[in-house]
Amino acid sequence: MANIAEGFDRGGDKEFIQFLSVSKGSCGEVKSHLYVALDQSYISMEQFDQLYQRTDEVSRLLSGFMGYLKQSDLRGRKFK
Repeated sequence: MANIAEGFDRGGDKEFIQFLSVSKGSCGEVKSHLYVALDQSYISMEQFDQLYQRTDEVSRLLSGFMGYLKQSDLRGRKFK
């Protein structure tokens, strides 16, 4: 969430998309940590599945948002 807030506050669409991309990469990191947590028995398989699905959904939402912004005429307040 911090990456998204930082990218948004910079005021430009390209920078915002870049920070959304970083956030999407963080979803991949979370997935990796979930596997470690499962392997170490810190979480159950049920917890793993629920958290993995949520992380996967956030990643898809970020991808969709990035695609929308790339196609949009919005350019951010920096360029108005």
